[in-house]
Amino acid sequence: MAPPIPILAVRGSDGTVLIRGPPNCEKNADFQRDPRQSRYVAFSKDGTLFAWCNGEKVTVVKVADGSQVRSFDLPKTAMLEFSPLNTVLATWQVYSKTQDNPQGDANLQLWDLKTGTCLKALYQKKVQGWCPSWSDDEKIAVRSVNNELHFFENNDFINIANKLHLQKVSEFMLSPGSQPSKVAVYVPGSKGAPSFVRLYQYPNFGGPTCALANKSFFKADRVTMLWNKKATAVLVQASIEVDKTGASYYGEQTLHYLATNGETAAVQLQKNGPIYDVAWSPSSTEFCVVYGFMPAKATVYNLKCDPVFDFGTGPRNAVYYSPQGHILVLAGFGNLRGQMEVWDVKKWKQVSKPQVPDSTHFAWCPDGEHVVTSTCAPRLRVSNGYKIWHYTGTVLYKQDTPTGTELWETVWQPFPDGTFPERPVKYQAAPSELGSTEAKPAQAYRPPALRNKPVTASSKLHEEEPPQNMRPGATGDKQLSKTALKNQKKREAKKALCFLNAQPETSCGDPETDKKIKSVKKVTKHSHCLLLRSYCISWWLKYLQ
Repeated sequence: MAPPIPILAVRGSDGTVLIRGPPNCEKNADFQRDPRQSRYVAFSKDGTLFAWCNGEKVTVVKVADGSQVRSFDLPKTAMLEFSPLNTVLATWQVYSKTQDNPQGDANLQLWDLKTGTCLKALYQKKVQGWCPSWSDDEKIAVRSVNNELHFFENNDFINIANKLHLQKVSEFMLSPGSQPSKVAVYVPGSKGAPSFVRLYQYPNFGGPTCALANKSFFKADRVTMLWNKKATAVLVQASIEVDKTGASYYGEQTLHYLATNGETAAVQLQKNGPIYDVAWSPSSTEFCVVYGFMPAKATVYNLKCDPVFDFGTGPRNAVYYSPQGHILVLAGFGNLRGQMEVWDVKKWKQVSKPQVPDSTHFAWCPDGEHVVTSTCAPRLRVSNGYKIWHYTGTVLYKQDTPTGTELWETVWQPFPDGTFPERPVKYQAAPSELGSTEAKPAQAYRPPALRNKPVTASSKLHEEEPPQNMRPGATGDKQLSKTALKNQKKREAKKALCFLNAQPETSCGDPETDKKIKSVKKVTKHSHCLLLRSYCISWWLKYLQ
């Protein structure tokens, strides 16, 4: 049986339309285009249903044949979301109150898709975290209410099944996958106390001792929490708005790791600067971080937070794993020139390097073979449109938005895991009439005085770092044990010490400097502390150079 063809939803100022994905890339004849401006569109998690709100009503249809499932008279709806098993449709509108109704109306409504009845109407003033979070089997739903997490079971939103109360809980993230469900909660620091993130397993909320893991840290105005697919670990990106050192306009960010087995760690990044993006591999065994002042570094880490592969430096600020996890894309969007680097993560080999200028959005097609890039308003109001690519760098379909209209959003239809199996990675560009936009090697600007001279390190704006495999033994070197590594350091220190003691007593001409040299050499000779001796040796070697 042939795999299904994914659908791409396109929302703009001229209406909403569904496009059949590669290889045909044509309008879906089963879906009647809505010419009215849609405020929001959403697919169900399994991709069988599609819903949108157009300022008059909310409509739910089947993607397969376009037949209508439900229609709700909700003209003010601004956002909507399906529950994982398509049992509930959540709709949200901006909270408002009037003189006649000072309390306002409940603006979060939960609808039963089978009967069309409203299960519960709730108050949700903030748009952040407006939708309840469901477990994949819908046995648990959770939402944040006044520094508490309220848990509901089996879509019974009348009765609160459980509560998790922590002072000033501001963020939470429910784990994906099957039972038992876990939840990560963030509590910001106050009065000199650090912020912290804790992992709990539902319904064990007895206190700090019941937590699966706990990680505290400073320098956190806000956090972003990211579970891996198997729900065994969480990455926490903490950030502050202002970098007091003045080194970065983007504030300061740190990255932390928590596992459900209790292990925690701060991820040690190899370059100073902001953290632009973090992504888990679908295998849940590795994650990639894009970080550092431009040109940014990108590094893959394992579950011990040890670097596995370093992609070197380049103009990038985003990372995307394919749904199957066999391909990784590093991209530079926004204020960068739109360069994409496509990598085979099994061979750590670059596949292609296309150029996508002015792009504001990127998304993998569920088949793991194609991607969509789009230029959307309001980020950019000119040259709106989208392209569907093969990952080898070939453009398969291109659609420019007509003059006077804007493109707002492009969304792929999701599919259940395993629908599209992993295919071998191709290195030869796929055939297409539109061709490829492979990035041509560009030379850096050089002043006229240096143009006829050979390139030297001093004439470069920055040092470019090449990719390197950082797995132990990847370069052919034998991995040493901790004891062997310690003995090796001792031998190197002893060898350097013998070299230093053999140096003649010479004067540099300055009495104060001579005095410091003698004292350091004395400490180096008699100290039994390996760390102190190493420090003194490094000082000596620097001086002798």
